[in-house]
Amino acid sequence: MDTAEGVAGARDEGTRRRRGARLPTASMADVARLAGVSSQTVSRVSNGYAGVNEETRRQVLAAMKELGYRPNSAARALKRGEFRTIGVITFSLATTGNVRTLEAIATSAAREGYAVTLLPVAIPTQDEVRGAFTRLEELAVDAVIVIMEVHLLDAATIQLPPHVQVVVVDSDAGDHYTVVDTDQAGGTRAAVEHLLGLGHRTVWHLGGPEGSFAAQRRTDAWQAALTEAGCAPPPLLRGDWSAESGYRAGLELAAREDCTAVFAANDQMALGLLRALHERGRRVPEDVSVIGFDDIPEASSFLPPLTTVHQDFAEVGRLCVEAVLRKMRREGPERGTTLVPTRLVHRASTAPPPGRG
Repeated sequence: MDTAEGVAGARDEGTRRRRGARLPTASMADVARLAGVSSQTVSRVSNGYAGVNEETRRQVLAAMKELGYRPNSAARALKRGEFRTIGVITFSLATTGNVRTLEAIATSAAREGYAVTLLPVAIPTQDEVRGAFTRLEELAVDAVIVIMEVHLLDAATIQLPPHVQVVVVDSDAGDHYTVVDTDQAGGTRAAVEHLLGLGHRTVWHLGGPEGSFAAQRRTDAWQAALTEAGCAPPPLLRGDWSAESGYRAGLELAAREDCTAVFAANDQMALGLLRALHERGRRVPEDVSVIGFDDIPEASSFLPPLTTVHQDFAEVGRLCVEAVLRKMRREGPERGTTLVPTRLVHRASTAPPPGRG
């Protein structure tokens, strides 16, 4: 068969495919024949290599489209020794922090040419985590980013997949893994110092749930900042990150005349707190000042606009991907923690206490 006949045959095959005929999967040789190039050229275009002129590249891509050709990603992965996929394990998609961190990881991974495979863990138990790592082995990923309570990873019964690099987000695993964490303590200290600087005698704290490392770090930093300033920490109230739990705690705090300043461990709980204070006739910030943590996009639209600690989720995601790629290339440390700075965003929910304005 001469070249013209080969091209014609390939075009007929492409026509039959578009009409829905059941035909064998198009091969690289089929694409090469239709485009009038070598299979090696098709391979170079498929893998994004340089050295192919633009006109030839367009011909090959057009032939791929006409024949419905899809490169064999598994074969390419075996050839180059990597799958260009990063697994992400997380036990919750209900919190703003996890969702925004996951979004940042996916965006940063795509920028580097990697896909992301998400494995939510419904219940954060050792068996569930072990099962997630087993599934990652089956799904063929090059590395894993874990957004999870680190004590599960410390369990000796959990075996990490061989040759898979691991980075952990927002945890206390610096002695065991590479960690990227928000500066929880620094952000909390800035919030407490701001309120004390306004003249409040102490600062109440609406903490996150027990078992959360982020919540515990913020609670520890709140207690330390007050103690160092010579202020006795008032009783700790706990929520579950939700606005509803903030509302319930807010009803309790609204009944206390000695409560003039509250630091909430996240913005959603601060939102519920604002509602409770409003319903009980406690004005913000004239009677009670409120600070949150996260700086969610809606924080500036709260009534009043919320003073809060800004977390740079995009930077956390970028650094996670950067760290895991360095580990894959054997260019980075096996352990250690990178802290992403926070900053206090001043809005209208804080002011001097009554009688000090």
